[in-house]
Amino acid sequence: MALTDEDVREILRIIDESQVDELRLERDGVSLYVARAGAQQTAAPTATATAVAPAPAAPAPTPAPPPDPPATAPAAEGLVTIEAPMLGTFYRAEAPGRDPFVDVGSHVEPDTVVAIIEVMKMMNSVEAGVAGTIAEVCADNATLVEYGQPLFRVEPDAA
Repeated sequence: MALTDEDVREILRIIDESQVDELRLERDGVSLYVARAGAQQTAAPTATATAVAPAPAAPAPTPAPPPDPPATAPAAEGLVTIEAPMLGTFYRAEAPGRDPFVDVGSHVEPDTVVAIIEVMKMMNSVEAGVAGTIAEVCADNATLVEYGQPLFRVEPDAA
């Protein structure tokens, strides 16, 4: 059973909006354990693919996830912002020591992978969602990014 980005977001949203302090899901060799911050673990997680992600202690209003493409929004000076589609660790390259997916000046298409975000040990590709040229890199490599945080600014191609 593979979990998609949408599955992870939905699980975390359900935990955040409920009174549940912890959730354990086991299916087809995958074990998922999610606990709200401060919750006491009642049993040790299983050895197979276990992930732990604390939910926020104080629930904050969460906007609905954006429709596809992942996250583009108009920005000042005609630039388009590629935003983080989820909370996680932002990586500009597929592995340490490898070249970044894109740099300032790189041309991208809507389906170009510009970064990956790691959530619960799952790597999620971030696509540009717009055709154009990378004008700015807004997030540092290997740092935690929040949902909606600007990752890149793109100068869109002329129509």
